[in-house]
Amino acid sequence: ARVLTQRLGERLAKEGYRGFFEVDYLADLDTGELYLGELNPRISGVTSMTNVTAGAYADMPLFMFHLLEYLDVEYEIDVEEINERWAQASSVDIWSQLIVKQTHDAVELINDAPRTGIWKLDDDTGAVVFRRWANDWHSLQDESEAFYLRVLGPGDYRYKGADLGVIVTRSRLQDENDQLTERARTWIGGINAQFVGAALQADDEPPHHDSLAFKS
Repeated sequence: ARVLTQRLGERLAKEGYRGFFEVDYLADLDTGELYLGELNPRISGVTSMTNVTAGAYADMPLFMFHLLEYLDVEYEIDVEEINERWAQASSVDIWSQLIVKQTHDAVELINDAPRTGIWKLDDDTGAVVFRRWANDWHSLQDESEAFYLRVLGPGDYRYKGADLGVIVTRSRLQDENDQLTERARTWIGGINAQFVGAALQADDEPPHHDSLAFKS
């Protein structure tokens, strides 16, 4: 995967691309075959995750390379040395991200919604409690805490398929069979329980399309 990624980067450079890019691979665990899933020659939705790994945070945030290229700053780095250092096990840690969506058909006007910040999970009750405001999840203490990013808030409409928010934690949220863990389901249920909405009645005017647009 590293070799293929380097080849992709070299090819993108010939096309004039500079800075950060991301690649998704699909691995067949039975045969060991590796397939290209997606190539994004830009910052993408997973950028926030790749920038909080132990290697990137302790060394140099990957996004910094993007800024250096954008600002046309002259710099020199030893690419082979960086790749070798970041490939070490000490540079790898576990982060998970959940995109919380509405799964039922009702259209509702949101009156209250969970705030952006650090939330705490009570393992005994399955409830989540807001701990503090934050816009950076590096301060998460352990897997009992999670960072929640609000996407839809009071005054917005939620509907089937709508993105409600994003949960980021230090723990793995899928098991060996790629199914959501009980902790993941508890987090989703706890965050969903924070929403308060009013369903549209039959004589209510439905929201305009612009009100239903995904906001990030």
